[in-house]
Amino acid sequence: MLFDTHAHLNDEKFNEDRDAAITRARESGVSYICNIGYNRETIRTSLELAHKYDFIYTAIGWHPQDAKTLTDEDLEWIENLAREEEKVVAIGEIGLDYYWDTSPKDVQQEVFRKQIRLAKKLQLPIIIHDREAHQDIVHILREEKAEEVGGIMHCFSGSSEMARQCIDMNFYISLGGPVTFKNAKKPKEVAEWVPLDRLLIETDCPYLTPEPYRGKRNESGYVRYVAEKIAEIKNISFEELAQITTENAKKLFHIQE
Repeated sequence: MLFDTHAHLNDEKFNEDRDAAITRARESGVSYICNIGYNRETIRTSLELAHKYDFIYTAIGWHPQDAKTLTDEDLEWIENLAREEEKVVAIGEIGLDYYWDTSPKDVQQEVFRKQIRLAKKLQLPIIIHDREAHQDIVHILREEKAEEVGGIMHCFSGSSEMARQCIDMNFYISLGGPVTFKNAKKPKEVAEWVPLDRLLIETDCPYLTPEPYRGKRNESGYVRYVAEKIAEIKNISFEELAQITTENAKKLFHIQE
């Protein structure tokens, strides 16, 4: 029983074999998937996927790369969808991206703050995108009192110390493909340190493909390789790691089944 807490199965890279990829995920032991909608188009298609498959849920939000395009109408639309659609389990992915210079930093920060406030209003957890913005992410989460809803540090790339700060603010640490990379020292250190009750796993497919498929398109079913590597690092069984991370995700997303 595995829970891929971050997937982009509505990405165009799955246009030729989306249903087959989802079937392969199920055959690999994936019981639940949270698919991400992060702009107008992907929010719509992510909801379509969640409607089609009972084991797929969705998070909806506005990606920091697209921050400059967010309107008040978009924010209201996200709020209404989150209230109306029972398959919406989080607001995300939201945050800051200082690697891709597509939206000014001050605009990204304001859009981030607005969506944290929306999540608190809706009492939904948030899924954080953080690329080369560790300090500002932690600062804004603290200022906005994001611990009231908590959430996920998606594809966490910070230090163990940053992970501790995030856990103190009611966040889970989610690890993906990079933890399997041969020379990826920091994700392995974080995997070893993070308490089991604050750990999640993900693929971020079609991106960040784990070994042994690195360099090819990622799929939800490959979350198994992430789980296997973390279980090895923590010196516990794959079954225990899979069960704990799945229960963690169900608890966070308020999935009762």
